[in-house]
Amino acid sequence: MKKLLITGASGFLGWHLCQLAKQEWEVYSTYYSHFIEIPGIKILKVNLTDFQDLKQAFSDINPAAVIHTAAHSQPNFCQIYPQESHAVNVTASCNIAGLCADDCIPCAFTSTDQVFNGLNPPYNETAPVCPINIYGEQKVMAEMGMLERYPMTAVCRMPLLFGSATPTAQSFIQAFIQTLKEEKELNLFIDELRTPASGTTAAKGLLLALEKVNGIIHLGGKERISRYDFGSLLVEVFKLPSIGLKSCRQKDVKMSAPRPADVSLDSSKAFELGYQPLSVKEELEKIANQL
Repeated sequence: MKKLLITGASGFLGWHLCQLAKQEWEVYSTYYSHFIEIPGIKILKVNLTDFQDLKQAFSDINPAAVIHTAAHSQPNFCQIYPQESHAVNVTASCNIAGLCADDCIPCAFTSTDQVFNGLNPPYNETAPVCPINIYGEQKVMAEMGMLERYPMTAVCRMPLLFGSATPTAQSFIQAFIQTLKEEKELNLFIDELRTPASGTTAAKGLLLALEKVNGIIHLGGKERISRYDFGSLLVEVFKLPSIGLKSCRQKDVKMSAPRPADVSLDSSKAFELGYQPLSVKEELEKIANQL
């Protein structure tokens, strides 16, 4: 089996990707601050922001391909700690592209729908980027820097992701479910729209992109949906009390990072390549059945 290096084993997407990739690859994965063990995966502690450490990992593993999922992906964190997040989100990403270029090996990178300002959805791969928060800005810098160093990189713009909790990470639905179960108030935006996908579906998309894509690809889900409507589906599928579910608008909640209103992705290019997300309801039913 060929060796695949996945950065970010302790992250939500990284963990889901490891589960899927180990069926076809000999998988090596990195963590830094959150130690994790994943059966069937060789885990290494690597400081991605230390170029020598990163270079040594490439030298030790000698991967046949790389998928880079490690990131500071909370927009509020990036807004408050721009230098710390830049080191991981931009500098490390560009260095990884450079190391992949040195060996001419496939490289896939997880970017975000937050590279757009949310005013002209849905967005396809040729839409001009215009981020409104620091996280989005950093991902744009990483996209440009990586493609400059290694044009063969598959830059995968990811949507809002959800799914089963991993040993070291949750998606947003775990907190939603807990709040609703306790019949506490859960205020969800009616004016923030996304094209969400499950962690497992997104992982399938990344493996597909690694094999078939050079340049930018969108890996959004099939449906454009508001946070509030997503919450309503959660209530229905998980049979939760709906008493706490309330609608609100973005302007009602103060956050460090500005949020775009509608960054729905047009992922028809990926669909044509064989990327097949389920509907949000079907994805949720799958997760509910695993519990």
